Amino acid sequence: MIKVLHAGFYTTVQDFGRIGFQEYGVPYSGVMDRKSAEIANALLGNSKNEAVIEMTMTGAKLLFNTATYIVISGADMSAKLNGLAISINKVINIKANDILSFGKLHNGFRSYLAVLGGFSAPEVMQSKSMYQNITKQIRLNKNDELQIKSTLKPSLKTNAFLRVDASYIASNTLSVFKGPEFNELAKDKQKQLFFKPFTVSKQNNRMAYQLEETVTNSLAPIITAPVLPGTVQLTPSGKLIVLMRDCQTTGGYPRVLQLSKEAINLLSQKFTGCKISLNLISKF
Repeated sequence: MIKVLHAGFYTTVQDFGRIGFQEYGVPYSGVMDRKSAEIANALLGNSKNEAVIEMTMTGAKLLFNTATYIVISGADMSAKLNGLAISINKVINIKANDILSFGKLHNGFRSYLAVLGGFSAPEVMQSKSMYQNITKQIRLNKNDELQIKSTLKPSLKTNAFLRVDASYIASNTLSVFKGPEFNELAKDKQKQLFFKPFTVSKQNNRMAYQLEETVTNSLAPIITAPVLPGTVQLTPSGKLIVLMRDCQTTGGYPRVLQLSKEAINLLSQKFTGCKISLNLISKF
């Protein structure tokens, strides 16, 4: 069992989300950066869809009441075990009464904690991902307790030495496809999307990232149509809104672009003031 001594800024339990319930208006949810979560679970030999703890901007402080193994991936939040610095993307042996804490954010924006066997959290609609009005709890709070599925200690030699490439977190280029309404934009307006960098505004969260710079928009609103994580909407004022994991399932703004899976992971590691560029890789 793990006890939350301090929850951090915004800490939740997430897996790969709810697939197959969008027709009922249920968002996908799930980890913002799937690659980082996959890395953490892979190093432990867990299923890639095993639930992890997602920490945003600042890390939590956790007391382990049982021995286990953990991996921290994604953003570097200066993790410490009993006050001593530990590495990310590496299997760490945890003993009973150990305390895991975090400090200064060095890079990225979201960090992931996986435990051997995964977390035994409530499952709703085939997912443990926390989301308002779907799960009883929407975030972790002080004094919460999390159960671990397994405290067994099999050999981790095979997975513990996997080569990890997390260099993508430092990239500022998002690969995108054309969205359904892209070709309705005038050619000069299309070029505006790729001519200069955009800045992540303070309006960024698990639902969507809004970009500061505008693109001249002459498109009329569309009839409400399906959207999904990575859909880039163009508002009447020319703002670009990039939908993320907790986004709604339909929208009425023109869908001019669609982020690749890799680009969603990358954008989730950016925060207010970060510069990003869009790179068109193929037709949608």
